[in-house]
Amino acid sequence: MIGAGRLVAIQLIVFMLGAVVMGFEMLATRYLYPYFGGSIETWGALIATVLAALMLGYFMGGYLADRTANLGLCALLVVVAALWIAAMPWSADAIFLRLMTDVGDGAAVTILASAILLAVPLAMLGTLLPFVIRVTIADTQHAGRVAGLSYAVSTFGSIFGTLFVTFTLIPSFGVRAITLMLAGACAVGALGLFLLRRR
Repeated sequence: MIGAGRLVAIQLIVFMLGAVVMGFEMLATRYLYPYFGGSIETWGALIATVLAALMLGYFMGGYLADRTANLGLCALLVVVAALWIAAMPWSADAIFLRLMTDVGDGAAVTILASAILLAVPLAMLGTLLPFVIRVTIADTQHAGRVAGLSYAVSTFGSIFGTLFVTFTLIPSFGVRAITLMLAGACAVGALGLFLLRRR
């Protein structure tokens, strides 16, 4: 049976990375706005990309967690998310300018730009919950409770991330600084998962 201290530590990481998911989605609007505006179409592209990335992450995480219930592997996937997010301040503008020059604007380009920005890191972060549920379930009798707790904590983190980034960070810091904060949070989460990697 997993210890109470380890369970709390894992759920704190779930909360933090849940905050990163929605925090980065909100910040993504700042990256896209100069090129694609803030219309309902841009928001639709963002939301669809987030949902598709998380769907892929959940599926991939479930497959990998059944093959090896090791948080160390999950930590490596979160590191990929951290590196991708950290690279955006130096690469997003060049990528979006190239898209606008070579392809033009329109729905397809907006979706593609959203996918370039969000798909990889959010898919990697989406693998977290299947791993967490796999390693924290002590017996099938408590599977529903463990899964419900993990999704609730992640969603609570997402609510916090949405509000904190929107109302506190964006008015106070530049996009680059906030992006690096979110990448740093991913790195801290990855380190925590690595330290908790034992079965």
